[in-house]
Amino acid sequence: VQLQASGGGSVQTGGSLRLSCAASGFTLDAYGMAWFRQAPGKAREGVSCISSSDGSTYYADSVKGRFTISRDNAKNTVYLQMNSLKPEDTAVYYCATDYPTPYYCSGYATDTYYGMDHWGKGTQVTVSS
Repeated sequence: VQLQASGGGSVQTGGSLRLSCAASGFTLDAYGMAWFRQAPGKAREGVSCISSSDGSTYYADSVKGRFTISRDNAKNTVYLQMNSLKPEDTAVYYCATDYPTPYYCSGYATDTYYGMDHWGKGTQVTVSS
């Protein structure tokens, strides 16, 4: 099982980026996929999750209305479209999956997303003011 995140970069406030997470070794539409981020000196936080059951999506309040998670089953890839970026979005972003046990984004109420057992390497997002 491998997850390869990409798409990070440096943008100005108000800009957009699209992160990609290419999965291998499993079929991602059968499992939950989530994005997390960690800023320097801060704890890791859940950003968004897409459930395996019906494709339901969940977002942290801080990104709701600005970020969109989606998946392309044919490409076995999950995306995070990030619009209206703010300096406080600066962080290393990680994708993760609950393979081999679907948790259906449980813990979404606290942006926790339980059961994420496999993680990709992070991709840096820097938003300047």
